[in-house]
Amino acid sequence: MLSSRFCARFMGPSVQFFCASSTFDPNKPVTIPSKHDDLPERSKYKPYSPFQAPPGKIDYVIARADDIINWARKNSIWPLTFGLACCAVEMMHIAGPRYDMDRFGVVFRASPRQADVIIVAGTVTNKMAPALRRIYDQMTSPKWAISMGSCANGGGYYHYSYSVLRGCDRILPVDIYVPGCPPSAEALMYAILQLQKRIKYMHTQQSWYRK
Repeated sequence: MLSSRFCARFMGPSVQFFCASSTFDPNKPVTIPSKHDDLPERSKYKPYSPFQAPPGKIDYVIARADDIINWARKNSIWPLTFGLACCAVEMMHIAGPRYDMDRFGVVFRASPRQADVIIVAGTVTNKMAPALRRIYDQMTSPKWAISMGSCANGGGYYHYSYSVLRGCDRILPVDIYVPGCPPSAEALMYAILQLQKRIKYMHTQQSWYRK
């Protein structure tokens, strides 16, 4: 036990305290009062946490039906794997860890009934055109199409060939065109982002209001 007289000042973000004592016990812990000690228990400040919400509390959001539905659609794009030529190799790159298309909610599907986007990557021949159209018709609505590469856009290098279709937009509606021979994986990722932007501003639930 030490006998002395001292004055200490404690500075902090929320505490400023002066003390003076004639006795000091080094084994006794020093208690620093808080400015909230004189408040009732219910009125004390508590940091907000969404995981500690009181029971019975209801959270709500005000938005249009189109905004909520389009938000879910643009973040869950499931393209169909339809590679026809060398452009399909670049399409495979976006599924790898370098580009990681899963972070945008893009997941390849092997069935047209589970896909809502078809990526036509490569040369479309006249014999392949009916099969492409049939697969597009089997996709669920709403559905979109991305034309990847010069061959899918307009025939490309084989534009004047007797057996090549001069653009896949002759048999199905195309939403996004990706130029290049072959286009890079970054270009396809940019096309997917542009498609997400297009889906974001769709108006399907409130179309009756705009007529």
